[in-house]
Amino acid sequence: MKVLLIGAGGREHALAWKLAQSPRLTHLFCAPGNPGIAEVATCVALHVDDHAAVSAFCAEQRIDLIVIGPEAPLVAGLSDVLREAGLAVFGPSQAAAALEGSKGFTKDLCARFDIPTGAYRRFRAAEPARHYIREQGAPIVIKADGLAAGKGVTVAMTLEDALAAVDDCFSGTFGAAGAEVVVEAFLDGEEASFFCLCDGKTALPLTSAQDHKRVGDGDTGPNTGGMGAYSPAPVMSEAMTQATMERIILPTIRGMAEQGTPFTGVLFAGLMITDKGPELIEYNVRFGDPETQVLMMRMESDLLPLLHAAATGTLEGMNAEWRPEPALTVVMASKGYPGSFTRDTPIDRLAPETAQTKIFHAGTALKNGQLVATGGRVLNVTATGTSVREARETAYAVVDQIGWDNGFCRRDIGWRAIEREEA
Repeated sequence: MKVLLIGAGGREHALAWKLAQSPRLTHLFCAPGNPGIAEVATCVALHVDDHAAVSAFCAEQRIDLIVIGPEAPLVAGLSDVLREAGLAVFGPSQAAAALEGSKGFTKDLCARFDIPTGAYRRFRAAEPARHYIREQGAPIVIKADGLAAGKGVTVAMTLEDALAAVDDCFSGTFGAAGAEVVVEAFLDGEEASFFCLCDGKTALPLTSAQDHKRVGDGDTGPNTGGMGAYSPAPVMSEAMTQATMERIILPTIRGMAEQGTPFTGVLFAGLMITDKGPELIEYNVRFGDPETQVLMMRMESDLLPLLHAAATGTLEGMNAEWRPEPALTVVMASKGYPGSFTRDTPIDRLAPETAQTKIFHAGTALKNGQLVATGGRVLNVTATGTSVREARETAYAVVDQIGWDNGFCRRDIGWRAIEREEA
C-alpha cells in the first residue's frame, strides 16, 4: 500500500515511524516532512495549501491512502478535494473539521445533543463579552473561536486576566481566529486526552494520555502547544473510559451524522475529569502533539490497516492492542518559546536510540549538512519503562546527552502519574 503523510512535525514523525513498520506498506511519502521523517519516508516538496498539486501527486504516484496530520489542512478542506478525486483519506471533511476549527460549533453541538461540557456564551464583540465576564466572575475560560496553534485559550483566574484575554482576541493577537470569542465556565478537575478512530458510524477507542501545556515546571507560565506527555493517563480508569464513550464520544458521532457532517478520522477529546465524571473541554480532529509520540511507542497493532479502515468506512469489528508499559515524552524547545525565539540554531549531537527510546523530530532541518532547530518545539525525547518514573528517568537521561545549547525543557513531565505510583 502506498501512503502519503501530510505534515512536518513530531506528530507526523511518530506516525511515519509507526506506519513504516507495517508489512502492508510498500512506499511511504511525506509532504513536506523533516530530517527525522526522511529516515523512514520519501520527503516531497509539496505545498500542502495547493490542493490541486497534492491531488495530482497522489494520482501520479497511485497513492492508496492519504493521512493528514495537522489540523489546518483539514479545516481548509484538503480532504474534500482528495475524496472528490476518488482517493481514500484519513481525516474529516471540512464541515466535520469544524469540531476543532470552531470552538462555538462544538459547544453548540454539545448543547444540542446533551454532551457534558462547561456552560458557555459566544461573542462577536468585546463589550458584551466583558459584561458577561463581570457577571460570571473568575475563574473563567476565554477561547478564540478558531485555530490559534494551541495558544488561543486563557484559563483566567482573575477578572483582570479574563478581560485582558478578551482584548487580546478582539485586537487581532490571534488573527481571524479571534474574530469570535467563546467564554465558558471553569471546570475543576484533572485533564486527560482520549483518542478514538471513527469512520462516520463506528468509533474505536484507542487509549489515553496526559499533556503538560504550561511552559514551566510546576505547571507555571503561559500555555504552549505541549511540553510533554505520557500514556496511559491513570485517571482514565476502565469505568471513566466507558463513561467517556457513552456520554461524550458516541453522542458526538451520532450527532455529527444526524447533522449531515459524519466524522471520519481521529477524534481527540480533551477532557476534564470532574466530580460529576468526564466533561468535554474541546475536540481536536487530528492526533495530538506530543500525545501521538507516546501513543505510537505503546501501540502493539499495525497502524496502517486501522487508519485505512477509518478512511474507508470499514472500522467495525477492528480493535487496537497496546503494550502495558507506559511511555513518556519530553519536548525540547527553543529558548524563548512560546514567545520569540532564535531560529536555525545548531543541534550538534543527538543521543543514540535504543529499543526503549526514540527521538522524534518536531522542528528541525538540515542546512549545509548541519541539523538545526527551525521551530519552537524541536525534539520529542520519548521512552518507555515499567513505570512512569522509569520512563521519565530514561527520557531525561537521553535529553542530557543531546548537544543543543539553545534548547530547554521542563524537568517534571509525568509528575501526576509518579505521585500516584508512589502514594
